[in-house]
Amino acid sequence: MSHSHLFTSESVTEGHPDKVSDQISDAVLDAVLAVAPESFVACETLVARNTCVLAGEIGWPGEPVELDFSGIARDTIRRIGYDRPELGFDADTCRIDVRLHAQSDDIRMGVVGGGAGDQGMMFGYATDETDSYMPLPISLAHQLTRRLADVRHSGELPWLRPDGKAQVTVRYADGSPSDITTVVLSAQHDDNIDDLHEKLISHVIRPILPADLHDPDRIEFHINPTGRFVTGGPLGDAGLTGRKIIVDTYGGFGSHGGGAFSGKDPSKVDRSACYAARWVAKNVVGAGLAHRVQVQLAYAIGVAQPVSVMVETFGTGVHRDDVLEDAVMKVFDLTPRGIIEALSLRRPIYGRTAAYGHFGREPEADGAFSWERVDRVDDLKSAVGA
Repeated sequence: MSHSHLFTSESVTEGHPDKVSDQISDAVLDAVLAVAPESFVACETLVARNTCVLAGEIGWPGEPVELDFSGIARDTIRRIGYDRPELGFDADTCRIDVRLHAQSDDIRMGVVGGGAGDQGMMFGYATDETDSYMPLPISLAHQLTRRLADVRHSGELPWLRPDGKAQVTVRYADGSPSDITTVVLSAQHDDNIDDLHEKLISHVIRPILPADLHDPDRIEFHINPTGRFVTGGPLGDAGLTGRKIIVDTYGGFGSHGGGAFSGKDPSKVDRSACYAARWVAKNVVGAGLAHRVQVQLAYAIGVAQPVSVMVETFGTGVHRDDVLEDAVMKVFDLTPRGIIEALSLRRPIYGRTAAYGHFGREPEADGAFSWERVDRVDDLKSAVGA
């Protein structure tokens, strides 16, 4: 007997207030790493109305470097598209309040020797249902929100404003995607736009949806369901760093440890160990050792080795899960220092991760998205005796 169910994931645009905060925090991180790669950074951002607050800690490896953090925030806000006073949040006129301070000595002494920057559990996930090894609902949702930004920046739909959301519902039959049933799209816009629904369907939704996975006559579209989305961004709602962690990861598939990524240097295992867990999971699936897999890592602050490593293949593995766990521990150095070195994480590569997901992206030449490499396949096969 076949079994079917629906699964829904959402994404938000770079102009969503929470994502504005994430991008500012990662812009600060990148600026610090560019001048002092061994620094420790934890930067939180709040945006609301025409105000931006930066708070957190920086642990410099030597003498502090003077950086224009206000300018970094303004440049990020302007790049996103908040560059007009009428949007209610504007790069040139907003108030910037910088409250960054030195890192606590109690934290610093735990990480300078290569220990984990915090305790906690981190998860990675991969599936062979898409070429990116990502679940289809979140993959499509990210493509839709990126498309919203692209047609705004290019001038194809010049009346779009920076804020927006997309949500995609996919029907699964016997564990595999069978069809897309519903798309929800909320796009901030200038006032008094004619044929807005039709333009968003034709310019944004239709170019993204795979033709073989939806019936044009049966799929449901909900476009700006409230009827109007003129007021948005930090004028309409406050934004905080780390409040879109499900958007950042797998859209609700698998489990989540609860830690956010943006604004944190790689000594913080909230970030680096999640990247490592994705790297492990993607290589397990890429090696053909499972159709889908979840990897959990857990750490204690100041301790280098993970306190636990778990591999769960949901019954799709070609070996027992404990056999795969042993193979993973042989092939991957999962200490914070080992992860940072293997994935080249002490580089200013993080601004690009702060919108449209940290996973499912192509590895870049400068080391960005290095955790998306499928480069340990042969090692894993050898470790399990394949």
